[in-house]
Amino acid sequence: MNILQKSISDIKSYNRNPRKKKNIQKVANSIKEFGFQQPIVVDRAGVIIAGHSRYEAAKILNLTSIPVLIADLSPEKAKAYRIADNKTNEDSEWDFSLLNKEFTDLLDINYDLEVTGFDTKELEDFFTFDKEDDVAKIKTEKSCPNCGTKLK
Repeated sequence: MNILQKSISDIKSYNRNPRKKKNIQKVANSIKEFGFQQPIVVDRAGVIIAGHSRYEAAKILNLTSIPVLIADLSPEKAKAYRIADNKTNEDSEWDFSLLNKEFTDLLDINYDLEVTGFDTKELEDFFTFDKEDDVAKIKTEKSCPNCGTKLK
């Protein structure tokens, strides 16, 4: 696998991408916090196969170059992979008990949880949710170091 640094102007969005982009600012915040950890997958012509949101986020951040993986796929396989890449992400669900442990570890070092992609309301809901039998009500007296919101 060969990842190249390419000029953002050499990359083209796929104009028939069926996935709507709703989380661009969250993706931009993630790239700003963690760096570009996942390359954008493009075809030989520089058209995006996977990574439209990362591409849009890079534009928001005024990046001039981005990491790119040039896929060796037929046009048909590229088309199918675009769909599969988005669909397979939908099929995951959270293990709330383990997520709570991860959040708690981050809160213990005063890490801003909003860089994880969860917004303040989602974090408040998470820390006060009641999930049937597998997880009892999670309570903590910590607050988000970014916004100061008390997490109960």
